[in-house]
Formats: sequence, C-alpha cells, structure tokens
Amino acid sequence: MTFNARMSHQFRSQANVSNGGRVKQQQNDNDAFMRLPDEEIVGCITEIGVPFSLTDLQKPNPQLIQRVFEWFAELLTNTTRETVEPAMRAAAEDICGEHIEVVPADTRNLMGFYVSLRRLLFECGITDFTFSDLLKPTHERLPRIFSYIINFVRFRESQTATVDEHFSKSETTKARIETLYLENQDMEARLDEMRRERKSMATLAKEKNERNEGLKARLLELKSVQGQITERLEKLKNEKGGLSNQLEEKTEKCVSVRQESEKLRPYVLQSPAALQSSLTELSENLAKDRKRIDGLEKQTRALQTSTDTFGIVFNDVNSCTKVLEEVSSELQKEDEENIKASKRRDALSERGNNVREVERHEAMLQRQLKRWLERTDTVRNSSKEKTEAAKTKMEELRGVHRRLTEERADKGREMEIRRVRIEQTEKKMADLKENIEVEIHAAHDEYLKMDSHIKLYITEMEQSM
Repeated sequence: MTFNARMSHQFRSQANVSNGGRVKQQQNDNDAFMRLPDEEIVGCITEIGVPFSLTDLQKPNPQLIQRVFEWFAELLTNTTRETVEPAMRAAAEDICGEHIEVVPADTRNLMGFYVSLRRLLFECGITDFTFSDLLKPTHERLPRIFSYIINFVRFRESQTATVDEHFSKSETTKARIETLYLENQDMEARLDEMRRERKSMATLAKEKNERNEGLKARLLELKSVQGQITERLEKLKNEKGGLSNQLEEKTEKCVSVRQESEKLRPYVLQSPAALQSSLTELSENLAKDRKRIDGLEKQTRALQTSTDTFGIVFNDVNSCTKVLEEVSSELQKEDEENIKASKRRDALSERGNNVREVERHEAMLQRQLKRWLERTDTVRNSSKEKTEAAKTKMEELRGVHRRLTEERADKGREMEIRRVRIEQTEKKMADLKENIEVEIHAAHDEYLKMDSHIKLYITEMEQSM
C-alpha cells in the first residue's frame, strides 16, 4: 500500500479540528452548567454590600466592575490595590530608579492587582481572563466570570473549616519563614560586625608585633652596650688596683725616708756645711716627695671619683639588666598570648565556616521547599484540569468532587508531614545557631580579656621604660 502525504495531512487536520471542536463543545457545556442568571448574579453582588443593578451588568462601568472584582479578591485572598502597592512601588524603584513617576501609581497598582486577580480567576476556572476585562468589560464575558466566582465562593463557604485550617497553616508557615529570614539577617549582621572587629584587632595586633620587634632590637642593642660597659669597668678596676699598689709603695718609701732622715739628723748637726748641704739635698728630696705625694693624692682622688662613678654605672647597668630581663620575660609572655590569640582566631574562623555551612544548608532547604511548592502547584493544576474535563453531568461532578476532596485530604496530610519535617529541621537549625552564638560570644569575651591584658602590659612596660 502506497503512502499519500496529502491524505495523511488532511486526516490530521480533520482530527485537530474535531479535537478542537470537542474541547470547545466541552467548554461550552461547562459554561452552560456554571452560568447563573443575570438576576441571580445581580442579587449576589448586591448582598455582599456593593450597589449593583441589572443595568450595571448589561452596560458595565469599568470603575464599578473593578470595585466588584476588588471586593471578591479581598474576600477570597485578602488582596486589594493597597496591599500590592508596597511591592509594586519597590519594583518600580528597582526598574525606574529616580524616574519612578513615569508610571502613575494608580496604573501600577492596577497592574499588580490584575496579576493577583488573574491567578484567583484561574483557580476559579477562568483561564482566559485579560486586562481588557478590567478596563473595557463587556456583557458577553462578565456574567460568565461572575458566575464562576460566585460558584467558587459558594463552594468555599461549604468548605470553610478546611479552607480556614489550611489558610492558618500557610500563615503560620509564612510567619515562621519571615522570622527565620529576620534571624538570618541578624546573624549575618553580627557576623559582618565580628569580621570588622577581627580586622581591626588584626591591625592592632600587627602594630603591637611591630612594636615588640622594635623593643627586641632595642633590647639587643642595650645588651651589647651592657657588655661593652662591663668590659670597660673591669679594665678600670684593674687600673685602680695597680694605682693603689703604687700609692702604697710610694707611701712606704716616704715613711722610710723620713725615718732615715730622723736617724741622720744628729750626725748632720755636727758640721754646719755638711748639714747645709744635706739640708739642701733633703729639702730638694722633700719637695720632690711632696710633689710626688700630691700627684699621687690627686691620682687617688681621681681614682676614687672614677671608682664611685663606675659603681653608680655598675648599679645602673645592673638595674638595666634586670629591666631587660623583665622585658624579655614579658615579651615571652606576650608571644604566648599571641599564640593563644592566633589559636582563638583560627577557632573563630572555623566557627564562621560553620555559620556559612548552616547558611548553605538553609538555602538548600529553601530550594527544596520551593520545589515542593512547585510540585504542589503542578498537582493542583492537574486536579483543576481533571475537574474541568469531568463537568458534563451533575452526578459525575459530585463524584469528581468527592475524589478531589479525598486527593486534597491526602495532599494535606502529605503537606502536614512535610511541614512537620521542615519545622524539625528549622528547630535543629535554630539550636545550631544558638550554639554558634554562644561559642562566638565566649571567643569574643576571651579576646577582650586578652586585649585588656596586652594593653595593661604595654602600659606597665612604657612606665618602666
């Protein structure tokens, strides 16, 4: 058998036309089933508190129709133009910047309200709602849209307990998410503040290390000067000992000369010429001895002054040595404190890594929650499609309604289980955050103590120097 492409294309075209006709016929049947009389629509709208007449439905006014839609949206989803105004204003600021007045506020709020209203009408069964239904409503479309909304409101009133229960759960979940988001923002702010403090403390520690290096170099210079002064002091001591021995020898010689002169004095008196010559000689010797004694006394006094000066210098050197030893011990202690501080900084960085790990885990949980919400929306859309396809007869609608109620209960149980799991995970995350905060505060207190000790030590060292 040969293949005829034209006949195949014709068959597919006929099949598409027939399928489109069946879908359109089914849609018309659903519209005919859900359609309410105009008088009933007007009566329902009037009962909700909005003045509405049959003329307003046949010749619709855009402002009045927008008011009715806004009331239905506020009743079902608590959404009005005022509730969408902050989000639309923030979006306009992000997009337009300083030229926010390019788009008027009323138009901006109406566009945001249209998006929320279209989502609501899609849940009600209206899939072809457009922006012209708000700006230029017609009598051909308004009764159909109002009929679907009124039937949805009636169905919602029959399921008020279930709707309120799920709504309260969703509000609790939203409040919990907002609380966690605020806590996350606070933790990020604290983490940034701690990072800034760590940078400032690192700068101070660097300055202190540089200052300690300068003190160490000064200490080495003082030690070398101390060695030189000690060597010079030893030399001066040796010179002092030699000069003291020479002074003692000269004194002994002077005493012995005087004794000899006393012994020779009687013999000299016997001859005046010899006495005169010996006297002259003795006078000369005495003058020389006096000069020598005076020079030795001057040297003795100079040596005594040098000895006293060296003693004072020696005491100063000893005190400097003690101060240097104390500075060396304090520097050693400061090195130990720096090692401890580096260990604490490492521990703090590790805690920061743990915080980032918790943030990544939280982001992963948020993505999982978003995926589950998307899956829930997908399941809800599929259930709506099944509901629209099964509205040919009243008995079939009731059966589909029972089946959808059972499916919704199953999904509600699954969502409850997932919500419990999410709450448990959030509780674990909160406990972990509390533990991290406690550890961070403890590390911060230790760091403050160490900083106070270092400042006290530097003050004492400056006072001692």
